[in-house]
Amino acid sequence: MIKSTRIITAATYSSMLFLGISSSLIGAAARNIGLTPFEIGLMIASQNIGFMISVLASGALADRLEKPRILLVGSLILSPALLSYYLFHVFEVNLLLMFLVGAGIGTYEGVTDALLLDIHPQRAALHININHFFVTMGSIFITLYLILLQMDWRKAVIQAGILVLVLAIIFFLVKLENPLTRVEPYFRKIQLLARERLIITFFIAMVAVVGVEAGSIGVLTTFLMDLRGFTQITSKIGLVVFLIGIAVGRILLGALTPKESITRYIVLLFGASTAVFTFMYFIDLGPMNYLVIFLAGLATSALLPLMLAYTGLVYRNMVGTALSSIKVAIPLGGILIPFMMSLVVRVAGFQASLWIFPAAFLLSLILLHRTLNQGSPIALDNPQVH
Repeated sequence: MIKSTRIITAATYSSMLFLGISSSLIGAAARNIGLTPFEIGLMIASQNIGFMISVLASGALADRLEKPRILLVGSLILSPALLSYYLFHVFEVNLLLMFLVGAGIGTYEGVTDALLLDIHPQRAALHININHFFVTMGSIFITLYLILLQMDWRKAVIQAGILVLVLAIIFFLVKLENPLTRVEPYFRKIQLLARERLIITFFIAMVAVVGVEAGSIGVLTTFLMDLRGFTQITSKIGLVVFLIGIAVGRILLGALTPKESITRYIVLLFGASTAVFTFMYFIDLGPMNYLVIFLAGLATSALLPLMLAYTGLVYRNMVGTALSSIKVAIPLGGILIPFMMSLVVRVAGFQASLWIFPAAFLLSLILLHRTLNQGSPIALDNPQVH
């Protein structure tokens, strides 16, 4: 049996790496498969429906069952789904497989942060930041790997499926005590948090952030080829540049943001994202397009982890429930905004649908500015975070 903290931590990071690989698979391989913008939107929505169901189920089970066993089940769902993806060219079948991919990676999102809290209680914030950094690294990896394989995306997916199966074996061998310290009923906490304006606003803002990020990852290569004249290779380089911007931002902004200034940085980054995404999608800057793409990734990169960090500081006495309640916004954002984009594509065209991205950031900016100026009842228990 495996009891080494280092091995368990490495396996946890690896699972988030495969989360990033799997969530970016649609965008990275869409043009090679021949998916239309409408089909891309449906694929992303299907993946995130599976993700949302899985996050809710795995998060609830993590309070009662051994977390490595839940991650084992998620790996056993994800591996065959990856191995079978577009083995047969029937769109409806692959839509179902993408649902299963979402269910598999949803267990990783729902359980890994809680597992890291168990094994690294003194340095949990650092490890959770690194954990989500690996998601971005997985997205970059799959895109670069497809370029190196000269677009042989099936080989990449098969290899990923095999490696996830190896990860399942590791989780099977992991043995940890499950510290069940929660006393207050789960639904009582949910009822309390549901009345919190801060939680509601962060939930809406996270829907926007995740939706724009997932939507951009899904359509960026198509956008660059159809509306900016990029090639198969250069469009994927554009996606890599966007993902590098996210990776760099998560490390730099996460490390440089003082605890007492988290909310200020959140508001500033939402404003910057509104402006930069407008430039990226509606102004052709020629050779400067790569720079704007990088800045778009940089601007949006730290929004999700900073909101999670601030929530953990404010609701310290119910951190697990508070984080899981707003994490539902992750799959929901990946469903709503790409699906809205697909509907607008049908009515007004691809270019018009891209206005959804800066509009989502602008709405979040307005809501956050009002809410953060008003404060939160529970937040008063932790005045040091203001």
